[in-house]
Amino acid sequence: MPDLIHIENDYLAVAVSSLGAEMQSLSSKDGRSWLWNGDATWWTGRSPVLFPIVGKAPNDTLAVSGQTYPMGQHGIARRLEFALVESTASSCRHELISNEATKKAYPFDFRLTLTHVLDGRRLTVAAEVCNPSDTPLPFAIGFHPAFLWPLPGAEGKSHAVVLDNRAEPLVIQLEGGLIGKTLDTSPFKAGRLQLDHALFDNDALIFPEGAGTGLTFAAEDGPALHFTFENLPNIALWQKPGAPFLCVEPWHGMAAHAGGTAELVERPFTVALAAGDSMRFAFTVEIFD
Repeated sequence: MPDLIHIENDYLAVAVSSLGAEMQSLSSKDGRSWLWNGDATWWTGRSPVLFPIVGKAPNDTLAVSGQTYPMGQHGIARRLEFALVESTASSCRHELISNEATKKAYPFDFRLTLTHVLDGRRLTVAAEVCNPSDTPLPFAIGFHPAFLWPLPGAEGKSHAVVLDNRAEPLVIQLEGGLIGKTLDTSPFKAGRLQLDHALFDNDALIFPEGAGTGLTFAAEDGPALHFTFENLPNIALWQKPGAPFLCVEPWHGMAAHAGGTAELVERPFTVALAAGDSMRFAFTVEIFD
């Protein structure tokens, strides 16, 4: 069974599993839960990290220099045990290091570190990817946290997502789980998207560029979650139609193109990390109630 570690401060409490270094709960000290509970009726995920791909690969097959490897949706990290390498009362750090098993799906050396840190009413989840080899490391990475919709105490209220930059970014639809060819008109108006379950009838809303580095998910005259993103240029919103959650997903990388190649380096926004280098990606969520 995976190990579970608990961190807390005066305002918030978080539980993180060793399986995928995935957050299992985010609660206020008054007992209100903000994170989706993983009810299998809808979706068993809660807050998986996506690595070394985001989204699907054609026929669940990844290609590296013409050689193919099996690769399920959103990669391998969320299905693997991480080691706990450091913890304090209000933070924890887990690590996944490449091995012979990981190389059967992803033939590279890497070190992936996931850190959860509480600071007042804020939680920061950060990933650091390190390349210990002497050749470039291609990868994508993303976060997939699901938050309750309606938010706690906001049952019956309308909810909206508002972009900090008040932009109207174009949206791209998925075709069989792969990135389509056409950018469509933005569903945002002056940076505001009034949420409706019907928005997700055709899968996720994906914004390849222009959604900015922050947004608010809020109930009308109710609680709100404000997000900021670090080094994560792509944003998706997703809900299993009718489910009581909303996923706010910041990514660096997306699914393969529909009708395109399975080559990892050809996927949109793939990172090429130089030998010996590391790169950090993070999101912060602050609770306003």
